[in-house]
Amino acid sequence: MSCCLTEFCRVQELKTVHEFLFHHKKTPPPPEENNKNQTENDLTWDESDWGAWENPETNEDGPPAEDDAQPISVPWLQDCVLSLSPCSDLLVVARETKAVFLSARWRTDEGGKEEMNLAVSWSGTLTTEEGECISSVICIPLASQKRSSTGRPDWTCIVVGFTSGYVRFYTETGVLLLAQLLHEDPVLRLKCRTYEIPRHPGVTDQHEELSILYPAALVTIDGFSLFQSLRACRNQVARELSRGPSAAAAGSDVVQPPPLTYKKWGLQDMDTLVDHSSVGIMTLNVFDQMKNASILGGFHASVKGSPPAMSQYITVGGGPYTSFYYAIEGSSQPLLSHVALAVASKLTSALFNAASGWLGWKNKSEEEPQQKHKPKVEPATPLAVRFGLPDSRRHGESICLSPCNTLAGVTDDFGRVTLLDVTRGIAIRMWKGYRDAQLGWVQVSEARGERELSSPSLPRRHAQFLVIYAPRRGILEVWGTQHGPRVAAFNVGKHCRLLYGGYRLMGVNSVTSQGWQLHTQQVCLLDPTTGVLRTVTIPFHLALSDKKSERAKDMHLFKRLTTLLKSKEVEPDLLESEAQSVILEIKHPAIKKQAFESLLANKNAPVSCLANVTRALLDSLKGQDPEAVEESLLQLCSSQLRLLQLYTQIQLLHTESTEEEYTCPGMEEDLARVGPILQRYAELTSRPSVSFAQDSVSPLPVRDFLSQLECDGDAIKVVQGPQGDSSPLGSFLLWGCVSGQSPIQKVCDALQESNISPQNLLTLLMSVWLSREKEVLKQSDTVKNLHTLLTRLSAMKGAVEESWDGQCVCPWWQMVRTVCVQSESSGAALLAALVAHRAAKSSITSLAETKFQSDWEAVSLELEHWAVCVRQLEDALALQTLLGLPSPQGSPGGATPRCSVRALLESGRGGVADSVAKVLFRQALHPDTLRDILQRRGETGSTEHPAEPPQDTTDNTHQRRTEELLVCVCQRFPDSLSPDLLFAHCGWEYVVQWNKDPELGKNLEGSVEHLKMISSPHIQLGIALMMWSTFIVKRFSAAAFLMEKVGKAPKDRLCRRDVGMGDSAMTSFLGSCVQLLQIIMEADARVEEVSAPLLCVEEVWGGAEGRVSLAELALEQRGVHYPLVQHQCLLASLLHATMTFGLKVKPLSLFDSKGKNAFFKDLTTIQLMPSGDTDPSLVALRQEFLLRVLTGWVKTVEVAQGGGTSVCEDVWPEVCLEQATLLQVNPDILRRHLVCELYNQGLDPRAEELMLEVEDKDVLGSQLLVLAGQRLCFSLLHNTTQTRPAMELLARLPPTLCTWLKAMDPSELRCPLVPLRQSSRLVSRVIETLPENHAQYSLALHLLETVEVLEDEN
Repeated sequence: MSCCLTEFCRVQELKTVHEFLFHHKKTPPPPEENNKNQTENDLTWDESDWGAWENPETNEDGPPAEDDAQPISVPWLQDCVLSLSPCSDLLVVARETKAVFLSARWRTDEGGKEEMNLAVSWSGTLTTEEGECISSVICIPLASQKRSSTGRPDWTCIVVGFTSGYVRFYTETGVLLLAQLLHEDPVLRLKCRTYEIPRHPGVTDQHEELSILYPAALVTIDGFSLFQSLRACRNQVARELSRGPSAAAAGSDVVQPPPLTYKKWGLQDMDTLVDHSSVGIMTLNVFDQMKNASILGGFHASVKGSPPAMSQYITVGGGPYTSFYYAIEGSSQPLLSHVALAVASKLTSALFNAASGWLGWKNKSEEEPQQKHKPKVEPATPLAVRFGLPDSRRHGESICLSPCNTLAGVTDDFGRVTLLDVTRGIAIRMWKGYRDAQLGWVQVSEARGERELSSPSLPRRHAQFLVIYAPRRGILEVWGTQHGPRVAAFNVGKHCRLLYGGYRLMGVNSVTSQGWQLHTQQVCLLDPTTGVLRTVTIPFHLALSDKKSERAKDMHLFKRLTTLLKSKEVEPDLLESEAQSVILEIKHPAIKKQAFESLLANKNAPVSCLANVTRALLDSLKGQDPEAVEESLLQLCSSQLRLLQLYTQIQLLHTESTEEEYTCPGMEEDLARVGPILQRYAELTSRPSVSFAQDSVSPLPVRDFLSQLECDGDAIKVVQGPQGDSSPLGSFLLWGCVSGQSPIQKVCDALQESNISPQNLLTLLMSVWLSREKEVLKQSDTVKNLHTLLTRLSAMKGAVEESWDGQCVCPWWQMVRTVCVQSESSGAALLAALVAHRAAKSSITSLAETKFQSDWEAVSLELEHWAVCVRQLEDALALQTLLGLPSPQGSPGGATPRCSVRALLESGRGGVADSVAKVLFRQALHPDTLRDILQRRGETGSTEHPAEPPQDTTDNTHQRRTEELLVCVCQRFPDSLSPDLLFAHCGWEYVVQWNKDPELGKNLEGSVEHLKMISSPHIQLGIALMMWSTFIVKRFSAAAFLMEKVGKAPKDRLCRRDVGMGDSAMTSFLGSCVQLLQIIMEADARVEEVSAPLLCVEEVWGGAEGRVSLAELALEQRGVHYPLVQHQCLLASLLHATMTFGLKVKPLSLFDSKGKNAFFKDLTTIQLMPSGDTDPSLVALRQEFLLRVLTGWVKTVEVAQGGGTSVCEDVWPEVCLEQATLLQVNPDILRRHLVCELYNQGLDPRAEELMLEVEDKDVLGSQLLVLAGQRLCFSLLHNTTQTRPAMELLARLPPTLCTWLKAMDPSELRCPLVPLRQSSRLVSRVIETLPENHAQYSLALHLLETVEVLEDEN
């Protein structure tokens, strides 16, 4: 019942707006430094009337906002031009040449509540003339003309005034509609007046208009003509944009908008104009008409029979300070301005009918001739000032007209706020100490109440409140007018902007306004530090000035009670006596009810105090005249007293001890069956967690108890709280019974007497049981107590329908099943289902005995539902136990995933496998280990006994626990977790995680390894295809284009920029691409050999519905085009080799145009592949690349101890030979090159093995002879440890051999220090390879002799 600031919207991206508008400007110095030297006219602030805030709730806002948040800069918003649409769906922020449009966006917060935000929808430059700047902006919502939305906003027009004199009209998306040059001076201010429903009969309807203020002129555009023109232009723009650029450029079928009707007044007798207000059309009464005639015309002045209608304008500025102008209707003919229409889009801009010189968006070549022909500007009609408020030293800064057009607030440079009586033209009130103040008005209507009931003929009263924002003091004040007090004050910060439009929708008339209920914000305060938009809410009673008013006295008492309730240190007896006296003293029923509700909502009031006050208030109401007592207040007191008595009774029962013993027949068998898995689950859920003592010790506060229960006649209903959690209420009522601390029978009797429905009690019982799962699993007696309590509740009247015969589903037990299958507390849900199953079975058995009286066992549909539900909960518990496994040390952790039966059913047929795959990824289980575990799934011994509690958290213990739980889950889901499905989901999970962090190449490698484990070629092919098209091909193409661009293996920075991963990660990625494409080719080759597998699901999980499973999607994939896959695999191998060995090559240049076009296409499509002979130059490039790959591989090979190399190093030679066949390169050339490179590296044993595969022995012999010569040359001529025998041997050599050896270059050898035994063996291999008639055969013999002699001497 007091003023409040209510947040209704938030402005997003304020920092982005600031950077866009101020990116070239340095932060200005603080205003305190700029204002050190004040002028002589500055007056000191008078703080005598500030006082303390009358509203006790204003201090809850705390310090100003700028103290809590870091502002973007010093008050930057004060330097901008702002305008907020009255519908609060569009905000425009402009400065100099730029503007930003922010539109409304609705989103749902964490609590599920819808809230509105303003986000940037358009930003750009609006100026088109050279040197012009934005000077004023206004947002005008236009009413819709559709019948279904009459009186509702259709779209919002943004009107922008410029210093060049132009006024331009834009849509919400920044599309220019109109532009008018009505005066050649800068636009000072834009204001709008829209239609308002007349408050009293006989009041003249005010016309809609848009007023434009210039330094010496005032232009008013008729609202009806503006509305029609804007509609026509917007429709034309929409048509032209829908046609396309060609039609827009042609300009055909252009519908010319109607001309604008406006009046132009030349305001005289005033030195400077700053702001204005257009009051509207007014008619003087006869006395004022005669008075004005006698003053202006003298004694003999004639008076017309009917007073003329006049348009009143008020201006503020200087000389005089405020001026009043009156323009008699008909004294000036309206002017017509032709409208030019623009169609602006990203592709074209056209200009139509530029008679008035309005300019659209155009390029520079079009702009120059248009600037030469400005439109004709009509001269202004002179308008003399009627009177004013002269003050030579005071200069007005702004004027704000009230909604009823009777008052106006004016600010000046002296820091004063003046309240004007518009009708009389006098100042009636002045406030001081408000420098740079911003004004706004709030009009509040009286609520429908006692006044209308007593006098229905009287119209509803309205109150005007003046809102003043003082930025120097950071205060927002609300004042009652005309001479009312300050009713509220708020600390809001020093950098805010007060947004007040004073208008609503344009285009509404007396017909379309019928039933108009559009809510618009009158005054809004924008805080730039937080982006919060808040509005002021003022109750009507604050305008009442009658000191004897009972309502004012009641409000004073209510404030007194509010202050008492807020005080923390107050005695309960004092609180009870004061609250009782205040509430009984309040007369008005609405305020009495509000005060009583405030007392009930107080957290410090004890229950005894509330009960006594409620009882006294109820007795007081019953003692009054029944016709004078409000029925709602009486019912509230009666219902709250009942609830307080129930609270006290339950609280007393909690203190009683119980010695009752309860039995639950048949539960021992069920607990023995599910005991092992429950024990595992309890061990995993009993890990340490943070808890607070007061959460479990303190009882439910009485205010929470009252807020969650309400009386509906004689019955009591449970009301969901704001958070939707009823477990605290259930704990207060029923946990004592469950834990064995309270007598079950007495509590059930008390609850039954209170008329709480059994269904609500069942809901509360299940809520508290499921929410306190840890305590339930620790205490063994809770199951028996739950069985007893559930049996007692089901026996209550209204629980189980009397007509239920056991052969149909019972709604009572269906509620229990629904709660259990929806719960994520799997252990507690399973125990509750077992207990309810036993209770339902007992009920059905007793029902069958009473009806049939036989020894046959009862079989019903209800029991079948329970059997399915229990099995589902057991399976879900086993799965949840697996999901609850902690992550191994060194791996990233996270919140434990939770599952329920409902979630598994809604996740589709692949939901179980997907959940298990996430666990296996988190546990980093190797595919081979997973395969071994799945092979043991048929064993039954793993689930007989629970796993032993781990003594030490070692890796072996953790892995053993994981294997046991996984085998248990696989045995429960034999179809959903078949090996192929599990490997498929694991591979998919690994690639999904790799896509989140491509730097972890091991995840992609793990995905490929899991994919290899799939036995079904259909599933393997489908999963591989989806992985390729979803995650791989985009990065693969980026890597190929990057290498093609740089011509070599790219550096780490380029890889991160274009591919999104480092160079080492990209090498691993390309290797995985090769393996993935090979898997696709191998699976495609095996698809025709076997039939597609049948996907099955367990019987109890047959009702699973949801998204299509991964395996089903895989089987739906189309077959691949094998040559295209082979073509992609070839490129992947080339890219992998380039990154592995750091080669310089443009990989795409190794293919012709057909080959390039076939890359990165859908593997299921048929593409035009390269065929026939390839260009020899291209083959030469391919051969050179493969030779460099072999050279790079040989450089990385190290000699093993056994004289050979490891197995993994044999991959690259095989890959190169396979690629040579596909690239039309002679493989024998690669073999010869590889043999020579191995000898060059000193790997003679491996080279001798590969020599057997070479076909052209002659060429190889010549090449190896050169290598042998280089080795001997190094030993004889370049060795630093030359011996005398070696020198003598060199002198004995034949001249031909000596010359040949000196011509050798041993620097080409990468391993020149080779034993002479290996060199002798190499020369022997050369002699065996060369034919005897070869030209170099004799040279080889001499070389062999030399090596043998040299070897013998050493």
